[in-house]
Amino acid sequence: MSSVTRTYFMLNVADMARAVAFYREVLGPVIRYESEQWSELKLGDATVALHAGSGKPRETGLAVEVAELDVACEAVTRMGGTVLVAPQHGAGTRSAEVADTEGNSFTLVAG
Repeated sequence: MSSVTRTYFMLNVADMARAVAFYREVLGPVIRYESEQWSELKLGDATVALHAGSGKPRETGLAVEVAELDVACEAVTRMGGTVLVAPQHGAGTRSAEVADTEGNSFTLVAG
């Protein structure tokens, strides 16, 4: 039997308020906890934790399925993020590569 109770996917951010606002607007997560040093976002069954740190841009490996890919990409730019690779078809799905306000890149996938 596993003793794991929750798995976190952690992203370092330089500006916590800006990062939380970005994810709230783009992905609409449930905010489990929010502080200047640590915030937890519930995205479906996953927990994404934002940790105050260097905020150095990095590829995260995070992928999030969204109901409306184009709407999500518009929200990314509206909230100060960047669409790195515009929505495109490939491998039987449609996806885009984006970066949050802190430079953390992730994939948005059409659901």
